[in-house]
Amino acid sequence: MAELMTVQEVAGYLRVNKKTVYRLLERRNMPAAKIGHQYRFNRASIDEWLQQSSIEMKVSILVVDDEDIIRQLFKESLDGLGHSVVTSGDGSEALALIKERNFDMVFLDLKMPGMDGAELFRQIRTIKPNLPVVIITGYPDSDMMARALANGPFGVMSKPFSDSDILAAVNNFIRVSKATGKMTGESHYH
Repeated sequence: MAELMTVQEVAGYLRVNKKTVYRLLERRNMPAAKIGHQYRFNRASIDEWLQQSSIEMKVSILVVDDEDIIRQLFKESLDGLGHSVVTSGDGSEALALIKERNFDMVFLDLKMPGMDGAELFRQIRTIKPNLPVVIITGYPDSDMMARALANGPFGVMSKPFSDSDILAAVNNFIRVSKATGKMTGESHYH
């Protein structure tokens, strides 16, 4: 028998709040069954829907990390799905890329030599205040994280992570963008 999840469980699985789940249900985007007065979700159907969402919608992503292996993991995980992935090994180069191109989202390492992630995030907020940023860190309780928080909202991806964590973060961005009808780096961040 298929594993069925509640609204609360599917919200946790998708890393969104219950309100977003209900919004997706209202638009009939999300596969669900109504049993009595409660929605139930088949995990396999949700996984298939996630895969279809990432196929339907391609995003332009900038990955900023001083570790080559991390940049490669992002490229290998996302290129095959048709997303456009540009990588940068340092903050100054990334800042130049952000000024000249429109990205839909940025993955940003917090701890880098030269311009660290907190400073780059501050400058991104000055140039493109609504560009969605996910900060990659192995130091979630650091002073750099506190400095980054002072510059506005962002997502967090803790190291170590896998390709499935990368896909989940991108799919979460796509779902939220579809649900809110906003889809570029120039859109509002929710």
